[in-house]
Amino acid sequence: MNRTYEIMFIVRPDVEEAELDKLIEGFSANVTNGGGEIKSVEKMGRRRLAYTVRKFNDGFYVLLNVAAAGSLIAEVERRLRVSEQVIKFITVRMDEEEKRLAKVKAIRDTKVKRSAQPIAAPVQAPAAPSDAETEEEKKPVAAAPVEHVASDAPPETVSTAV
Repeated sequence: MNRTYEIMFIVRPDVEEAELDKLIEGFSANVTNGGGEIKSVEKMGRRRLAYTVRKFNDGFYVLLNVAAAGSLIAEVERRLRVSEQVIKFITVRMDEEEKRLAKVKAIRDTKVKRSAQPIAAPVQAPAAPSDAETEEEKKPVAAAPVEHVASDAPPETVSTAV
């Protein structure tokens, strides 16, 4: 039964580009000869390591996405372990992760988002006006006299008296 795996390995920084390509082709050939399938190969380039590994502070990162049987992955890991150019590697089984993500996505899709629902405006009953407010509303408001200053003055100095 073929499962999906991600194999990331770090190659020594003193390895030439041609040797790196040859190393990747060797691991890819190992997977395809064993009945697996290489989905993608991503050379992530030279990066700084978080900590020193075998006296190296940086290395070339390579990511392989593989569909293969578990026994074939064990063989690839064995070859990665004995390869002198590879200073670190990790293999992650992705099919369980993909199942988990699909399940979470299905649950999220069934729930209705609050942002998709129409916004209901809060309905408030009008408050009963007090006696003071109703008397003020009934009184007419008188316009306040406004003094005008000479029009040739700058607008900042124009003042109004209330």
